[in-house]
Amino acid sequence: MRSILLSVLALLVLAAAPAFAQSGTSNRSIAEKLPLYAKNNCERQRDPASQLFCGDGELAAASETLGAAIQERLARLPDPLPAIQENAIWLRQRNLGCGIFGGTDKVTYDEVDAVKACLLKVTLERAAILRDPNFDCLAASTAAGALICGDPSLAIAETELNGMVHDLIAKLNPTEARFAFAEYGRWTRERDRQCNLVGKDNVPLDELASSEPCLQDYLTRKTAEMTAAKGDPKKVFGRQIAARLPNTDAVDFCVARIHAANSCGNFVRINRVFELDTEVEAQDALVTAEIEMVVLSPFTACSPVASTCTGTCWDLKTGNAQAASVAKERSSKDSFNVTRRLRVQKAFAFQKAADGWRCKEDGLAPIDYGVTAGSQ
Repeated sequence: MRSILLSVLALLVLAAAPAFAQSGTSNRSIAEKLPLYAKNNCERQRDPASQLFCGDGELAAASETLGAAIQERLARLPDPLPAIQENAIWLRQRNLGCGIFGGTDKVTYDEVDAVKACLLKVTLERAAILRDPNFDCLAASTAAGALICGDPSLAIAETELNGMVHDLIAKLNPTEARFAFAEYGRWTRERDRQCNLVGKDNVPLDELASSEPCLQDYLTRKTAEMTAAKGDPKKVFGRQIAARLPNTDAVDFCVARIHAANSCGNFVRINRVFELDTEVEAQDALVTAEIEMVVLSPFTACSPVASTCTGTCWDLKTGNAQAASVAKERSSKDSFNVTRRLRVQKAFAFQKAADGWRCKEDGLAPIDYGVTAGSQ
């Protein structure tokens, strides 16, 4: 099920591209076919799809419908960041499927009608399916998600757990809720590590069966924790201040807290955390780890967001991390595209306390190494 959406959209690309490639070569402006183009100053939009949605009333209405459906879906999820990432991927695939290839390739006057019809159709279809709670399983792109959605008992257990988590977080103030969402995301990553599911997103389901008992145990334990809280979210969230061991889980907790404190979830999502090396002494430890992140919203390559949430500025031409002191002028103007992946390495210092190991880092900077991957 993980590949259904992308497969359908890939077919759209193959079907749509030839039709649009045969369009005419009129030099007339697309503004002549978009009634709201001038009124809404649509020339300010950076990409062709945004210009079309800005300048056409039907597309604008469809966009509002889709936006409402997206918000409804996000509201029913305890961790909205994976859904935001999945939606960003869908938007890019939608544009490709409708003949909008980005960059310097603009939609011409002769192509507007065909492109608009395609955008209108797939946008309204997307809005309709997003409102079906079953879509959350259809869109599952991880090994854990596929296993859970492939087993009715696991799917029911996860739905029950998600509902309880969502109800608890709803009782928190916005700042507390932001930390709770980050903690839930960390739980999920920790679960995948414990259940040996990291890096197996494309492995056939029958080869993942050995991980099902682990997933069931996780869902059972977390549901019991939610039940024991008796409606008090502070008995569940924000309690852990130290890690049992200086390891991957400890680094993940540290990074999640840094991201939550700086509202980084508005821009990037922590995807994976990998422990590379650990040095432990009696009271101190140094854990070198790699953190993989995915861009959810554009931000400039050398900006407070880049420095705070990724630990560095970037040279997008080379795809490498670059210190702000040597960042080129264009690095402060170039922006990351949505769905771009970033990997940084950093040594995290921990100190042993009575209740475990406490992270001594209050920020990601400075990092030891950084590289980006994906389309720019």
